[in-house]
Amino acid sequence: MRAIICREWGEPSVLKLEDVAPPTAGPGQVLLNVKAASVNFADIVMVQGNYQTKPSFPFAPGLEGAGTVAAVGAGVTGFAVGDRVLAKLAYGGFADQAVARAQDCHSVPQGMPWDVAGSFYVAYVSSHVALRWQGEVQAGQTLLVLGASGGTGLTAVEIGKAMGATVIAGASSADKLEVAKAHGADHGINYGDEDLKARIADLTKGEGIDVVFDPVGGDLFDPALSSLGWGGRYLIFGFVGGIPKIPANRLLVKHRSAMGCSLRYFTDKAPEKLAISMAELFAMYAAGKIKPLVSETYPLEQAVEAMETLRQRKATGRVVVTVS
Repeated sequence: MRAIICREWGEPSVLKLEDVAPPTAGPGQVLLNVKAASVNFADIVMVQGNYQTKPSFPFAPGLEGAGTVAAVGAGVTGFAVGDRVLAKLAYGGFADQAVARAQDCHSVPQGMPWDVAGSFYVAYVSSHVALRWQGEVQAGQTLLVLGASGGTGLTAVEIGKAMGATVIAGASSADKLEVAKAHGADHGINYGDEDLKARIADLTKGEGIDVVFDPVGGDLFDPALSSLGWGGRYLIFGFVGGIPKIPANRLLVKHRSAMGCSLRYFTDKAPEKLAISMAELFAMYAAGKIKPLVSETYPLEQAVEAMETLRQRKATGRVVVTVS
């Protein structure tokens, strides 16, 4: 089979398209004929050798995908050959075939196209479990989403709006804010040329915000943290802008909290909550409350270019590799 193979740590340019032996489904696993796989920043971090897990060489990156079931391993129930499935993967999505744990597979909703299915799991499920279970977002509360036009930020905008929150989108350009507003944001802040803290104070009449969803970090962390009101929750989702340090005294003085948000916790430690999130997300999709944006698609042969598009922060929405 064809696969985008990593044989050394480095930037995406070290990856090569190769013909390799196909994987097989072991006990509790499902083998997929991949139709589409999304690019995530974690894929780039994994290839660099900086991810929390390091696969043995050689391996194919790709942390999520969708396709048809080619085979099931021993003990697998609920899936059969030919079923349409979307899945979270340990790695290996940028290939003709990939293996997933059966517990990480879900039937593709009726009418969902492959590019959307292949890019649904990591962004939407990660955002939903963070907002639902950690941020405890309630109707009428105010949610600030940083990096609001990006692959995960845009999903947080949609989900927060579907939950009934007032959503303030933060992005680095007017064009990106237009994307966020088209997906439900009530207000926009261009932190490329506006004072984030001052604008939030103006929009909230000095009360501050209830929840921050932050996949950016860096210089945005300090003004966003300062903008949390009493009992506010700061959801730490990523660090594409750099890793900030948290001043504990500023959490204490207004009864604030800062939480790391890991999808792996819910897949491995709280699967019952993840199942609820998945059901709620599929209901939102069926009702048209979330409308996934796939802004860029690349064939498997151009997966390196797809990863570079994301690494250079040129994309809005999701970047997807399609596999024929």
